[in-house]
Amino acid sequence: MKGPGSMGINTSNRTSITPEFAVMLFDAMAEGVFALDKNGRILSWNPAMEKISGYPAGEALGQNCSLLKFTECFGKTCPAGMSECGIFKHGRVNSKECRLRHKDGRHVPVMKSARVVTDDTGEVIGVVETVSDLTELQEARQQLAEAGRKLGEIHRLDNIIGKSNAMNRVFAAVEAAAASDATVLIQGESGTGKELVAGAIHHNSARSQGPMITVNCSALSESLLESELFGHARGSFTGAHRDRKGRFEEADGGTVFLDEIGEISPFIQVKLLRVLQERTVERVGESQKRFVDIRILTATNKNLLALVNSGEFRQDLYYRLKVFPVQVPPLKDRREDIPLLVEHFITMENRKTAKNIAGVTANTMRLLMDYNWPGNVRELENAIEHAFVLCSENGTISPFDLPVEIRKADYYAGHGDAGLLSVVSPPRPLTRHSLLELLAACNWNKAEVARRAGVSRTAIWKQMKKWNIPLQPPEK
Repeated sequence: MKGPGSMGINTSNRTSITPEFAVMLFDAMAEGVFALDKNGRILSWNPAMEKISGYPAGEALGQNCSLLKFTECFGKTCPAGMSECGIFKHGRVNSKECRLRHKDGRHVPVMKSARVVTDDTGEVIGVVETVSDLTELQEARQQLAEAGRKLGEIHRLDNIIGKSNAMNRVFAAVEAAAASDATVLIQGESGTGKELVAGAIHHNSARSQGPMITVNCSALSESLLESELFGHARGSFTGAHRDRKGRFEEADGGTVFLDEIGEISPFIQVKLLRVLQERTVERVGESQKRFVDIRILTATNKNLLALVNSGEFRQDLYYRLKVFPVQVPPLKDRREDIPLLVEHFITMENRKTAKNIAGVTANTMRLLMDYNWPGNVRELENAIEHAFVLCSENGTISPFDLPVEIRKADYYAGHGDAGLLSVVSPPRPLTRHSLLELLAACNWNKAEVARRAGVSRTAIWKQMKKWNIPLQPPEK
């Protein structure tokens, strides 16, 4: 059999392949393979085809190929008969993605190819088609697309929680930075969300389709950081068994985010300055310069200007990094955002733990608003996670569900119809008299007494029993 654009068989080798071997080969193929006569009736049907389509060979043989109802064949759906099919006109179908209809009615994504088969005289005698199941590939594509969508959602500008004036300034800075390709220095205390700001800048910029590579500069020694950033040539040091790209090369077309930039050594500072000036890198152990199309974002919780003044950080590098500075405020300077953040973290934890926590009590919110938050937003998130461990499944977070350092801090208490807040100092050690006064002030609400006293409700009950104080207020 032969023919241009057709499937041919080398007759000189026919004797080397026995019919039994050909059948074994046909049955062992991972791809679905079937053959049609020139009228479109199915002549052969291998086991892989049975698995992909759901039709056993006994049901498929003799049927028309329209049994599979391919969604696309030469730009249209599978026709009812071979007279309408374009295979004889075109001679082949080259690796076309489409779907076939499974016996159970569902559609299976496949890659199909087809070739016309001719005899020695060039007369068409049939068609051979191969089908590859793309179900796993499609699922992987969907997972990748979903991961990309979620990553985009994480770094969307409106996912930086806050409505305070301080955060509105951050939002404006992020939008301005995203519209340019300038080097950005993000400054702020630990836990304020500097990496989230960096992600928002990248994912809202023209480089959003490129990679964003993050490197924590404080986590690696000087030599390891050099290799991580710039890559290395094979044999450049012990253990360098192959050439390796650095993070700058991996980020080509995208963004490199260098966190804790204030921790890098003077040697790395010099090499980074060259990258910023020339946009070229040299791998460790070689002198070849490689151009990289990257944007650099950096972050630090240190005062870089103070490090410059003390001689610990290069002044020329400092000014190269702070082309566009963004200052992320500490949580204590944006207390009006705490209720929004608490609501956000409760929603996240409810989704993660399958609990149904309704929120926090008023007393809990007063404690959260008053606490100084040295760990900033990260500490608040951890505090809510801690509370979820202790709080009942359908409950409300109380002060006793919070970490002990927050419960022992000074707090605000509401007074007056206007809801103004005044500072209440930590109470002195309880005496029988002071406990009675506190009970009266709290209308005998032991939970409120415990909160104001900075102890547990159990401790209040024990003190009341010790001093023979009734659990209910005495009748007047």
